[in-house]
Amino acid sequence: MRKNTPAVVAMLFLMAMIAFVTNLASPMGDILRHQFTVSNWIGTLGVFATFIAYAVMGIPAGMMLERWGYKRTALAAIAVGFTGVGIQTLSGFIHSDTALVVYLVGAFTGGFSVCMLNTVVNPMLNKLGGDGTNGGGNRGNQLIQLGGVFNSVAATSVVILTGILLPRITEARIADVFPLMIAALAIFAFAFVVIALTRIPETPAQKAIKSGGSPLQYPHFVLGAIAIFVYVGVEVGIPNVLNKWLQNDAGLVGLFGSNAEAIAGSVAGTYWFLMLVGRFIGVAIGAKVSARAMLGWASAVAMGLVACAILIPGGGMTSMPVFLNTAPFFGTAQVPLNAMLLVLCGLCTSVMWGAIFNLAVEGLGRYTEKASGYFMVLVCGGGILPLLQNGIVDLGLGYLTSYWVVVAGMGYMLFYALSGSRVKKVAHE
Repeated sequence: MRKNTPAVVAMLFLMAMIAFVTNLASPMGDILRHQFTVSNWIGTLGVFATFIAYAVMGIPAGMMLERWGYKRTALAAIAVGFTGVGIQTLSGFIHSDTALVVYLVGAFTGGFSVCMLNTVVNPMLNKLGGDGTNGGGNRGNQLIQLGGVFNSVAATSVVILTGILLPRITEARIADVFPLMIAALAIFAFAFVVIALTRIPETPAQKAIKSGGSPLQYPHFVLGAIAIFVYVGVEVGIPNVLNKWLQNDAGLVGLFGSNAEAIAGSVAGTYWFLMLVGRFIGVAIGAKVSARAMLGWASAVAMGLVACAILIPGGGMTSMPVFLNTAPFFGTAQVPLNAMLLVLCGLCTSVMWGAIFNLAVEGLGRYTEKASGYFMVLVCGGGILPLLQNGIVDLGLGYLTSYWVVVAGMGYMLFYALSGSRVKKVAHE
């Protein structure tokens, strides 16, 4: 394991870059909305462009990894990322509505990059935890959890830094975040040099190509790919609908007063913070607790928390630390107990990605690289399940009722942990 330390560090570095590029799209949505005076859904097209790139690039990225290997694919991904951020930076110099189109092209290109990077990083970390040739076992799961920590830190940092750089949001422009974009360009350039000089253990890729076959012949992988689709959907859907509920429920807005948006954002943000905490826990216990046990317990606890949030009577309140719009700008607020239960799910969802990936690629051997591409396609669940939840809300059935979608998703992941993830022999392996 020690001989692979430089490669592990390089992969963790790339894990942080994935979050940096992806999460820059979220605060950019507000900038676009005000700079070009467009609706909310148009403002969020940058996020959509980034994630839809996964559906387009996932399988090609897996094929690249299979043919080119980890190092060349990572270098290509970094070059694409540099191009994507460069196009976004260029949009800040255009003083017309054309800038919006140019920015979206840059976001879509950046999405290609993060998809390719994800395709490289996850199987590489998993393999580096083992002997570098097959499944990574508990150690592989632990390294993916550690990668998640770096991912969470970068994700949090880019949002905070964007907030520091922006003036009043109604006056924000793309040019205001030039320092972040220039930093991203510099980091990509540095990462290219680091990866180019780092020895990355490779799988004999041509062996898989000539032998034919597919990871889809493994039932535990197919069910695991579905689990990734479900996982990303519920991970995003929990805070998404929570934030809208707290911002739009008339009774809660009246209770929160002028601090309604800040409190709602703080409560939803606490979910993401608890994901960071959970990933630290995952790193600490990852070498001792199996991915199957980790996923099973996390799914069961989360399913219980969400079900309780739906079923407990309204009116119960609890205190949470929040940011405020007015002095002293930080304090505590009374929020619904239902909201607190949903926030606590962050501790559970934090470890699910690594555990699912670890279980799904176990025993795939030469098909691991191609499998990673299929996984990336199904990240699009992060856009589809939240859309289903919001559709339920639009039907007038209520915000909390929409969380039955999450309960069903957690139930599926519990099934995968207990039964679906067990490796079965394949006749024509």
